[in-house]
Amino acid sequence: MNIAQYIEHTLLKPDATNAELINLFEEAKKYNFKGVCVNGINVKKAKEYLKNTDVIVVTVVGFPLGASLSEVKAFEALKAVENGADEIDMVVSIQAVKNREYDYVKKDIETVKKAIGEIPLKVIIETDLLTKEEIKEVCEIIKNAKADFAKTSTGFVKNGKGAQVEDVRIMAETLKNTNVKIKASGGIKTGEQAIMLIQAGADRLGTSSGLSLI
Repeated sequence: MNIAQYIEHTLLKPDATNAELINLFEEAKKYNFKGVCVNGINVKKAKEYLKNTDVIVVTVVGFPLGASLSEVKAFEALKAVENGADEIDMVVSIQAVKNREYDYVKKDIETVKKAIGEIPLKVIIETDLLTKEEIKEVCEIIKNAKADFAKTSTGFVKNGKGAQVEDVRIMAETLKNTNVKIKASGGIKTGEQAIMLIQAGADRLGTSSGLSLI
């Protein structure tokens, strides 16, 4: 198993320095990670640094709360694509999920997907804040909204556990026989965790501990 090709090497902390970003890019190139995941302000820098490599540039939208208006998320996503982002990870409206406002949730995703067209869209559902039934429900919505991935977590929930094997299994079962893939993210620190999440159904791993995983 080539774990490196599952990994999106991630740096999303608000105080990231240029030196830390360059180190992230260099590690991604050296170990042939699938991609890097950075904040929107760093997309141009990442794209330029990683040109002529196979490392993709991923960025986040509506991050980390998912509480932006759908139109704002769409604009943010479009600008990120214009700046070179290869994939978009949006945070769905967790508030709408908890309030069972499922039409809003679907429109939220569809609005962003329409803005970016064929660019892959991952939908962060923040599993730490959802019940098992809510995880199933939002995965069904992601499928119907024609997004490309369901993603577990932002990694920013206080005292959150992040990606859990059981949650990934629920997501995989709900999304089986569909084209929707799964990204596990948040709290992935070891190679053992990584393998268990992949075996449970994860197609990608978002982590700031990429070197530890490999």
